[in-house]
Amino acid sequence: MTLTRPASPSADVRALLGLDIRSGGAVAFDDLAGLALRDNPRRAHLIVSRILGKHIPVPGATVLDGGHRLGDLVAAELAAQGPAGDVDDALVIGYCETATGLGHAVAQRLGMSYLHSTREPVSDLPVAVSFEEEHSHAVAHHLQPGPSVRLAGAGPLVLVDDELTTGRTALNTIEALHARFPRPAYVVAALIDARTPAQREAFDQRAAEIGVDVRVASLAAIAVDVPDDVLDRAARARAELAPGAPSPAGAPAPVHVYDDRWPADQPTGARNGLTAGETARLDDAAAGVARWLGPELSGRVLVVGTEELMFLPTLVATHLADQHPALDVVTQSTTRSPVHAADQPGYAVRRTLEFAAPTEPGRPARLHNVVDPSAAVPDGAAWSDLRHDHVVVVVDTPADAAAPLAEALRPFADVVHVVTVTGGPR
Repeated sequence: MTLTRPASPSADVRALLGLDIRSGGAVAFDDLAGLALRDNPRRAHLIVSRILGKHIPVPGATVLDGGHRLGDLVAAELAAQGPAGDVDDALVIGYCETATGLGHAVAQRLGMSYLHSTREPVSDLPVAVSFEEEHSHAVAHHLQPGPSVRLAGAGPLVLVDDELTTGRTALNTIEALHARFPRPAYVVAALIDARTPAQREAFDQRAAEIGVDVRVASLAAIAVDVPDDVLDRAARARAELAPGAPSPAGAPAPVHVYDDRWPADQPTGARNGLTAGETARLDDAAAGVARWLGPELSGRVLVVGTEELMFLPTLVATHLADQHPALDVVTQSTTRSPVHAADQPGYAVRRTLEFAAPTEPGRPARLHNVVDPSAAVPDGAAWSDLRHDHVVVVVDTPADAAAPLAEALRPFADVVHVVTVTGGPR
């Protein structure tokens, strides 16, 4: 994986906070991520992935490639563990909301069934397991498998997250699952493993106490030295940095809604689980969206997913780029996560849009950047003036629920397209 960028996006935050980041593994840290400040007085910085398709728009093929490469590392760890039961009965679980698409790409590469945790359980299925993510601003996770997948099985279990900070959430999940739905082997996979040596030792010790062998796979392993006064430095930096970028000037785009194109019996994601065959059918359905939508688009296209719905929009973006080579297509997703935005070159989150969440109108959702924060700017122009020709919103709610998001995006394109995928199970 080779990503060519201008200056390192993490350089400014490193200097502001006095961080020292050393990286190893298959991919350099600066190719994988940048840094931003959190809007949280108790935590200083946030790692912002360049290949996840969340806070920074990237080509869909880049997102899938990252997941597939991580899947290859998982396969190597499973092979190193020796006989691990029936691989056909294996299961990959991704963590919501950030890793729902990443985990699905790992499962696609491995040819395994996939389920992601959710903060939005459906009403007509029992919740099998609930657990908490200790460092998240929204801690509750639920596993709610439908008839296609089983938490218990004779094959290995793979847990996928974008970043492994301490490993406690992964071990909390394994402990809860192993007590009721034991598996013969476990692998925890992440784009970045940021555990300290002491945290790695504690991880191994707790796994032994649970009575399981847990391997870890990552594209990059980093060590971060943090000064004792990092929270004070972060508070000063938030006060001193430029504010977030405004929206571009110009007439807001019209909004086109497509609410009758998605097959009524086609699941849209793995909130309730998908087999490998069902993932292949989801890919075919995404290719179908690209076939009928592509002729409506031109130039620079942004495909926007909505929180946990990340993998399907990534597939749509990838097929649009493959089927219509004249298009310049990137993808990213809305998020619950608050981040401190600053319109400053070299900073990883230069703008934040806030709007009512399509799945929960009383709660705010956000979309960061909208345009690559390191994008080249024409002479005499400002980064804040950059826009896309078309923005495509893929949402698993009725179009009316996505209207606040579509309205927020109108300044950023010539046309905003809202594609609802509400027919099948989620």
